[in-house]
Amino acid sequence: MSPRGAETRDFSRSITNVSPEESRRFLDKQTLSYASLLGMIEDTHLEGTQFSWTASVFYFGYIFWSYPTMYLSVRLPIGKYLSATVLLWAAVLMCHAACHNFTGLVITRFFLGALEASIAPGFSLITGMWYTRRQQPLRYGLWFAGGSIASLFGGLLSYGIGHLDSGLTAWQYLFLIFGAVTALCGIIMLAFLPDTLSKTFWLTPEERSTAINNVTADGQAGVKGSYKMSQVVEALRDPVTWFLSLYTFCVNIANGGLTAFGSLVVQGFGYEGLQALLIQMPTGGAQLCFVIISAMLCSSIPNIRTLTMMALTLTSLLGMVLMYALEESNQAGRMAGFCLSLAFSANMPISMSLVTSNVRGLTKRAVVNASVLVMYCAGNIVGPQFFSVTEAPRYRKGITASLIGFGLGFFWVVCLRLYLQWQNKKRASEVALDVPQEVLLLEDRTDWETPGSRYVL
Repeated sequence: MSPRGAETRDFSRSITNVSPEESRRFLDKQTLSYASLLGMIEDTHLEGTQFSWTASVFYFGYIFWSYPTMYLSVRLPIGKYLSATVLLWAAVLMCHAACHNFTGLVITRFFLGALEASIAPGFSLITGMWYTRRQQPLRYGLWFAGGSIASLFGGLLSYGIGHLDSGLTAWQYLFLIFGAVTALCGIIMLAFLPDTLSKTFWLTPEERSTAINNVTADGQAGVKGSYKMSQVVEALRDPVTWFLSLYTFCVNIANGGLTAFGSLVVQGFGYEGLQALLIQMPTGGAQLCFVIISAMLCSSIPNIRTLTMMALTLTSLLGMVLMYALEESNQAGRMAGFCLSLAFSANMPISMSLVTSNVRGLTKRAVVNASVLVMYCAGNIVGPQFFSVTEAPRYRKGITASLIGFGLGFFWVVCLRLYLQWQNKKRASEVALDVPQEVLLLEDRTDWETPGSRYVL
């Protein structure tokens, strides 16, 4: 088979493993928002800011496990580690149905967040293992598109489950059904997700060789490395780590609030009861368009990833302005603003592809990913605290905080692009090492330790 044929077969099969898992992951997280319209708040006797804290505590668990999972993902077989994590995740999600008070929800949400901490960095390592730097934006976009698909159909599924009337409450069925789907995904991953390219049983030896040579020539493959403290220190000194982390924190102030309160915000536009679940389908469609278009652009046009991130952040800023400024009677306009405000979600796969494409060294890359995801959690912890059920239906404080977050996020992306441009000019005068690419990979060098290397913008 030709190299192109092997690449195509590799692409189609790996996406089958990854994209549905992202749909399921986002749907599990969004379940809390859907459950809020199905009576969970009343049945679990949540008062005051308790619902906000059930959303925030998820990310405390995420932070708690971010660095341990970074260490384990380097040392353990990545396919088996991720599959086991998803199976445990399914069990914890179904345990939500047994919660009858604030304490029970806090405990289950904490452990659900801890288990999610493994997924994005784990998939990032797998994407770097399979694809070249030019191929990565589209692949990241495709598996992140699963979150948009979840938004597109999650409301419809929740609407159907909301009509169940047999023994348990609708929100309990919601957690049990989504948990069962998650368990099925975990079993499929355990059977088909390989630990390395060389162990991919569903490719022929020739296809495996082609895939390995493809990413090795691009500087993306490497042997299983050891945990190196020097790379940890380098990652924490690298401005790229901090620019991406600060950007991620700022924009996820909005994400945290809208993920937990999205259904309630939409209900505040004048959509009642279960209708507020159905009307969220257009938001999923908008997200899907943003993710696919941005991924295709970044794959076909060199060095526009940070420019695309700027454009998407400004689009979200515009959406928040519409939600804030339009009158309550302008239902369609505010809903359009809500759809536009979610454009920034397409930046997550782009920012992760920037890490995979630019950061070399297994430990350094894992630390940068973990740092970005810790700040992702911090933003999502802070965000819901600006939203309160007592401010319905306008949620002025939450929308104002989101506006500020998007403005600061745009600033940090500008800083990132300027820094990478400066580094490329500086490195243009360096003499590249006269060492074969394969040797550099086996030595597990970082980007700082590789003279003459260039950064993707």
